[in-house]
Amino acid sequence: MLTRSGWSLLLVAAGLAVTGRAFGIIELFVGAATLATLALAAFVYVQAVRLHLRLSRAVHPTRVHAGGLTRVEVAATNVAGKRTPVLRLRDPVGGTRGATLHLAPLARRATARAAYRLPTAHRGVVPVGPLTLEVSDPFGLARVTSTAAPRLEVTVYPHVDDIASPRHNRSRDPLSGSVSSTFLGRQGDDFYALRPYAIGDDLRRVHWPSTARHDELMVRQDELPYQDRTTVVLDVRKGAHDADTFEGAVSVAASVLTASWRQRDVIRFVTTGGHDSGTGAQALGGIDAMLEHLAIVQPVVQGSLHDVLGLLARPGGGGTLVVVLGRAAREEEARLGGLANRFGRIIVVTFDPLARVAPTGSAAALASGTLELIRLHSLAEFPTRWDEVAGRAGRRPVGALV
Repeated sequence: MLTRSGWSLLLVAAGLAVTGRAFGIIELFVGAATLATLALAAFVYVQAVRLHLRLSRAVHPTRVHAGGLTRVEVAATNVAGKRTPVLRLRDPVGGTRGATLHLAPLARRATARAAYRLPTAHRGVVPVGPLTLEVSDPFGLARVTSTAAPRLEVTVYPHVDDIASPRHNRSRDPLSGSVSSTFLGRQGDDFYALRPYAIGDDLRRVHWPSTARHDELMVRQDELPYQDRTTVVLDVRKGAHDADTFEGAVSVAASVLTASWRQRDVIRFVTTGGHDSGTGAQALGGIDAMLEHLAIVQPVVQGSLHDVLGLLARPGGGGTLVVVLGRAAREEEARLGGLANRFGRIIVVTFDPLARVAPTGSAAALASGTLELIRLHSLAEFPTRWDEVAGRAGRRPVGALV
């Protein structure tokens, strides 16, 4: 209950009492008694304070991209019948010294509001709170602390650049004629065929003239539109990055996923650390879950790009493959060209200025134009370089490097 100043005051009082007894100086006893009485009065004062406050704390928004604005708003209403003393609110914030707010005395039914901004320069989860309310005496010798609001978390997503979604080369996509699982149960716009009724079909789709002619319920089957697919692979191996290139790679992956999602592509997110979001109906949480993972992802010692490429080589997939690398071995780069029979387009983004696509293993992929490399020296170059490559499917020089 006593603050550091209060305990210091008691120690001084004890020292004066001991000195007064040793030298027989009555004034020192009087000084010691005065200081001890002051500390006791401060203790009694904070114990006697009775507060009836209605406190609320809100964070807007609870999810924000790096560099965005988010603020904490605190409101306190005095519902007691008497005026409050000066109040101090303290809200611990991860990575900082926390926020301290002082509220002037509140009259009956009066409300005070305060706000502060949270640090969002870096991605991650920022813990806030618990919010504590402190009442102290005028001299700061004693205080009473109570919890006013619970702990909460604010998720800071990676920085996302406003880029174009990747153009899809359907003519080279081996699965361009398939229908995405996200279209199950949806209706197209163009008539395709008639088929017998199946349990679960919408009765409004029944074609009654054909039903009467065949003496069986016939349902109108419309042609479902093709939905583009984008798969993003992020290399999170610790040995392939330094601190700057890893953060840049995370931002690139988030930007590509967001751009593809805005284009209504079927998106899949895979990392060399073993994370796989799945596609279509299997991708629980959608883009929000992917950005949540990117907000907290860290480099891992164990991880294999070889295993991820083997996973992508299995039947399924299609569309555009975007691989975000740090430093990759030549045999790993060569295997990227081997995925041309699964994906219509492959774009490789690397932050290693010395990285080159292996001329032996992936020369065929470069010659066919199915593998494109974007070599970056810094994240600031990414939006321009990406839009030059990704937005011009089928119109770039064969095997061009940017």
